Amino acid sequence: MGLALPIITALSNFERTNMKNKMNGGERYLLASDFDQTLSFNDSGIVLSELLGRSGFQEKIAGMSRTHLVQQGGELAYLLLHDPEYRCVRKEHLIETGKRIRLKANIELLTRILADQIEGHSFSFYVISAAPEEVIQSALEGIVPPEHVFGTRFNYHARTGEIESIARVAAGYGKVAVLDELQAQLQIGSDHIVYMGDGSSDIHVMLHVNRREGFTIGVSENRFIVPIARRTVLSENALSVLVPVLEDILGWDAAQIRELFAAHGVALQDWDKTHTDWLTFQETAGRPAGHEAVLAN
Repeated sequence: MGLALPIITALSNFERTNMKNKMNGGERYLLASDFDQTLSFNDSGIVLSELLGRSGFQEKIAGMSRTHLVQQGGELAYLLLHDPEYRCVRKEHLIETGKRIRLKANIELLTRILADQIEGHSFSFYVISAAPEEVIQSALEGIVPPEHVFGTRFNYHARTGEIESIARVAAGYGKVAVLDELQAQLQIGSDHIVYMGDGSSDIHVMLHVNRREGFTIGVSENRFIVPIARRTVLSENALSVLVPVLEDILGWDAAQIRELFAAHGVALQDWDKTHTDWLTFQETAGRPAGHEAVLAN
């Protein structure tokens, strides 16, 4: 009799989670995405540096990465706050940078398909990135509502417009915090969260999502992301992330997926399923004599 109460409570929590996930007979999902090199082709810092006429941005980032001065993804925020070459940056520079960002194709169509519901399944789309919030909002203006964008947020001096401090950095564990806040706000179960990203700054949030039975998508061949992501898709078209969502979450087959794309005027031309193994070899000092001859044979 003493075991009955915990079991009943667990069932009640499970039922409540299912109720939160269901809407109009379908399922509710939170789909969150990184920005730099996930929805775009270039790092925001590179585009900003070109706008300012600054060189050596990638070298600065590499140096900070080697010394672990800041968490991965937060390097640009650190430069804007501390580096003399970037102290001139104001909000208008970040907005202009966003306008110069080259985006992947069909992001707007991706958001429309998700918003229209797919067989009753509803997807709320958000962007969580370490890039400056003004850059992302400017780049995605008219595509993603500003309130659905969570980037690095700065405090500005009221008179000079200079960046005074950092209010929030959505990098590393910062992404985890934002995702948890969105989940609580939307009242969506952990197993109904989808996250997609491309680089090392996405590792923490991907591990967090996987551990809680969510779904992760890698959009690059980054050697640290590929083993973590549930699926990896490589394409210059943002619609590509729908493939693992439709296949692995909704259980669609290839014909249904092609039909959905065709209905929106997009033909899925090439679809190659591959498996990538990352291998590193090191010669050992005590290798047996004649080893080369064996390999040659």
